[in-house]
Amino acid sequence: MGEHRRRNHLSAVTLGSFLGLQLFVANIAIAGPAAEIVERLKNATPDSYAVIERELENAWSRSGSASADLLLQRGRDAMEAGEFKVAIGHLTALVDHAPEFAEGWNARATAYFNLEMYGPALDDIRQALVLNPNHYKAMSGFGIILERSGNLQAALDAFRKAASIHPNREDIATAIERLEREVGGQQA
Repeated sequence: MGEHRRRNHLSAVTLGSFLGLQLFVANIAIAGPAAEIVERLKNATPDSYAVIERELENAWSRSGSASADLLLQRGRDAMEAGEFKVAIGHLTALVDHAPEFAEGWNARATAYFNLEMYGPALDDIRQALVLNPNHYKAMSGFGIILERSGNLQAALDAFRKAASIHPNREDIATAIERLEREVGGQQA
């Protein structure tokens, strides 16, 4: 197996151990950073959620350390420029410097995902969700990877969990509708 395929391969062990996270995530209560904002997001209307979503994402983007926040911004800037390997460098420095900062792990997972490095992306999503179980974007990323790996029921469960945190995200609702059709079709 070539180096590229080996890095991207979702082994049964990796996927199986990650599916154990599903049980953990399915039973978590709203807790962690910005819990009050999460509660408001859960109860937001389609007209009011965007402001609350930005407030929550801003809260999640503040680590409490100027150097960590700078590394996060550099990583995001590199991703915006399509320089995902550069982003991984900045974000690796970030998670080394601030391993308790969930947004650093989620941002690096995004960079790995964009390079189709799904194994490392899953590892970072796992850590982001351990640190911040309300991170609906990390949970959505988990769903996307599960769907791409053909695990449609688990992907559906992940998207449903993301929707329980952020019920107004159109992309999440669309994924749930698509997967409900696909999973229903497989069971027929």
